[in-house]
Amino acid sequence: MQLLGLHHVSILTGKAEKNYEFYTKILGMRLVKKTVNQDNTQSYHLFYADAEGTPGTEVTFFDIPGLGSSYRGTTDISTVSLRVKTTDSLLFWRERFKQLGVQHDDVIQKRAGRDSLAFRDFEGTRLILVADNDEDGVRAGIPWKREDIPVEHAIVGLGPVTLTVSIPEPTIGILTEVMGFRYVSSYPSLEGEYPNLMVYATGEGGSGAEVHIEPRPDLPRARIGRGGVHHVAFRVPNEDEYNQWAMRLKENRIASSGKVERFYFKALYFREPNGILFELSTDTPGFATDEPLETMGQKLALPPFLEPKRQEIEANLRPLELN
Repeated sequence: MQLLGLHHVSILTGKAEKNYEFYTKILGMRLVKKTVNQDNTQSYHLFYADAEGTPGTEVTFFDIPGLGSSYRGTTDISTVSLRVKTTDSLLFWRERFKQLGVQHDDVIQKRAGRDSLAFRDFEGTRLILVADNDEDGVRAGIPWKREDIPVEHAIVGLGPVTLTVSIPEPTIGILTEVMGFRYVSSYPSLEGEYPNLMVYATGEGGSGAEVHIEPRPDLPRARIGRGGVHHVAFRVPNEDEYNQWAMRLKENRIASSGKVERFYFKALYFREPNGILFELSTDTPGFATDEPLETMGQKLALPPFLEPKRQEIEANLRPLELN
């Protein structure tokens, strides 16, 4: 069994309309699924991805109006990276952010040997663009074409996530001894005189298969609100291996959600020892299982087990116009 890389990250937003505007019209990602939070059907769940909703390209948002602010600290998925093809793409995005008033760093910096550009969305989510520059590893996604973003500069998937923890060893233990990650390298903190960040990879490695561990014993525990990352999910290739992962967690006495049917994928949830929520998600069956590929994301989609309650669910959802 081997995890293939990152599957998706899920983030909290207090303003779904503005969120849609930012991730589709500024970042050029595709809304591939407009559905509900299956654990709270009064809340929307929006999935942005590449042109086909490929696993490993997805950034998802739970819409919770009135949500409070996030406060940085430990036990936190503190940054999310998005992949672009080249360093030239970073230059394009730096100029685009400047023109559109997006908060961003002026300097392109090296992180784990890759050129990168940090920026924030309107709710303060800490995001990083990373340049592949023909690096080997997990294959990138398929660009979603927009007239104002040249296809060679489009976002093509998820890059590394950074986990900020007070004590790194327990998190590293779960990654390496249970989940099969391997140590790759380390690099200096860009925040000041703090310990190096450590890079761990799974599968074919590369930008789409990495977790970066940031030790910060000086920080308090994070408080996650709007703009905060709720969990990170890792790719399981098929249902057979998913069943084996459920057994593996049980054998290692790791408390988990047990098997959860999300229809678009199957999921397992558990917290690593520092308290960060991990998910294992299958690549199959995917987002085109209930909608044509060409029109994904245009209507409210409900999995079959919620479809009989559509009228009730729609009555309890606030109107959401995404244009």
